[in-house]
Amino acid sequence: MEKVLGEMEIERRERSEELSEAERKTVQATWARLYANCEDVGVAILVRFFVNFPSGKQYFSQFKHMVDPLEMERSPQLRKHACRVMGALNTVVENLHDPDKVSSVLALVGKAHALKHKVEPVYFKILSGVILEVVAEEFANDFPPETQRAWAKLRGLIYSHVTAAYKEVGWVQQVPNATIPPATVPSSGP
Repeated sequence: MEKVLGEMEIERRERSEELSEAERKTVQATWARLYANCEDVGVAILVRFFVNFPSGKQYFSQFKHMVDPLEMERSPQLRKHACRVMGALNTVVENLHDPDKVSSVLALVGKAHALKHKVEPVYFKILSGVILEVVAEEFANDFPPETQRAWAKLRGLIYSHVTAAYKEVGWVQQVPNATIPPATVPSSGP
């Protein structure tokens, strides 16, 4: 039997932790190597995201009909969006020393996606997980546990700031999406 997590329990688990100076430097060093191939890495992230979570394409009229990963890779619109995603991430990573700047950038991203694009916030969590997968693969031989923890903290930081922006604008789920199950944990009782 599974227990569906309450909203407060989920929120507690999603709170971000501050990155230490060493963790910031680790993330920035790893990111610099990724960002050197900004467009290709961004496209790889988005293609994997859309292949594994095709419901995410519903927000993109230009490529929501695409199924073939190669067609997605060649899409000028997808490539352009990949560059925007990577640019926003770059601004966050470069400014990890400035919490106000990070908060400001992620608030803008969150508000735009809530108000203009009507994107469910859970997609940020999913996308950030895909980003971690790609980072781990890119640095398979150079991604020790401390680097993994630093990136996991960054993921939490991004998600908490984005969802805070959604709450600030009074986000209400637009359309129930049955393709994304609620978070569950095994129950401790019968």
